[in-house]
Amino acid sequence: MAVTTPRALATGVGSLPGDDVRQAVRMVVDELPDLPHLPELPDRGPAAGMVGRAVGMLSGLGADLQPAGWRLTDAPGVDQRRARSVLAEDLDALEEHTAGYAGPLKLQVTGPLTLAAMVERPRGDRILADHGGRRELAQSLAEGVAGHVADVARRVGGAQLVLQVDEPSLPAVLGGRVPTASGFGRHRSVHAAEAAESLGAVLAAAAGAGARPVVHCCAADVPVELIVRAGTTALMVDVVLLEPTRYDDLATAIEGGVDVWPGVVPTVEPVPRPGAEQLAGSVHRLWSAVGHSPSRLVPRTAVTPTCGLAGARPGWARSALSLARDVARQLSAQG
Repeated sequence: MAVTTPRALATGVGSLPGDDVRQAVRMVVDELPDLPHLPELPDRGPAAGMVGRAVGMLSGLGADLQPAGWRLTDAPGVDQRRARSVLAEDLDALEEHTAGYAGPLKLQVTGPLTLAAMVERPRGDRILADHGGRRELAQSLAEGVAGHVADVARRVGGAQLVLQVDEPSLPAVLGGRVPTASGFGRHRSVHAAEAAESLGAVLAAAAGAGARPVVHCCAADVPVELIVRAGTTALMVDVVLLEPTRYDDLATAIEGGVDVWPGVVPTVEPVPRPGAEQLAGSVHRLWSAVGHSPSRLVPRTAVTPTCGLAGARPGWARSALSLARDVARQLSAQG
């Protein structure tokens, strides 16, 4: 009987440059064959960006695009309908290029706290300012996520789905650092317990629909304990940006069974370009800092770029995905 050697995987964070979704899906499947993801192409406009995609998933809440950004409305507006149409087009491309695929497949959605910090209430200002609005938004997003996961499961029958919930604004929401609409003030901080409950509702919906929930937060002050309490199975972090003060929380999370997916590949092409061995060294230093051995963590690792690649040159976007794969192979060989 053949013995399978435990190995690290590689995947993307989500966004890519360009406006051709079929070309983007082909690239992802080619460069990340062990853990491909559904790409997001914000160059196609607001309906295709991370906020627009999440707005398109909302269940029972209408929204439309205003000069200041997305705003909730009494009924779905043309822009929300456009977001849903774009997502359906993307899923058609994904289904086409993953025919016969069996293995992990990652989807992404903007999380409820970040969404509340970026979408306005019908009367103006962010949903973040309204306790009831925050709760309603989280519930709506959770229902939409469950339907989205179920749809992809039908389309790609062999997929083991992973749902990545993006929460880049979570530290700012907790710290009361999100500006009001006027720009002269800041929204009050959201209590950690409420934030964990809102995030947990979306993670639980994903898990209930059959997807493994993971959380991505590319901030220095990642609230590790809160995210773990919300129910994530893995935490995606920017290895370079992450504050050393978070290492103890990471160590505790790993001990509790939560995986850490290191973001190490630069999102913008650096000069000179780093090699796979150099970037693997960054991962090893993180593992050493949290007190865990490579042999234990390699099979629990998925290497990624530090954040989305929407702002990268197309050539570097492909190279970054390829480099993430090479780093994963380097870690597997060394582990």
